[in-house]
Amino acid sequence: MYAQMLSFASVGAAWTAAHYVLLIVLVEQAGMDAVWASTASFLAGAIINYGLNYRFTFRSNQPHRETALKFFAIALSGMLLNGAIMHVAINFLSWHYLPSQIAATGLVFFWNFFANRGWTFRG
Repeated sequence: MYAQMLSFASVGAAWTAAHYVLLIVLVEQAGMDAVWASTASFLAGAIINYGLNYRFTFRSNQPHRETALKFFAIALSGMLLNGAIMHVAINFLSWHYLPSQIAATGLVFFWNFFANRGWTFRG
């Protein structure tokens, strides 16, 4: 399990970097609301993340039709969780959007890993 979690984190690192860069650009340059910018940037890497996790992290041989639907259901729930955490941290706790995103990233990472391990790529 720890090797899978490390692989999941490695695959997610590139996606996370892109997420943060896009988040900062959308907030600082485009003037977009941080919660919406976070949600939009979260979606940006989902397809690449699926392919890398399918092939490398979980070494799945299950049909894509089945695993992709499950993966994107988990990604959608992770995106909603990310948005909720961002909303609470920014609007109720008055945190800056970057520490808010760091907290959201940490929590959503564990949700995504265990949900994908236990449901999407179980086998």
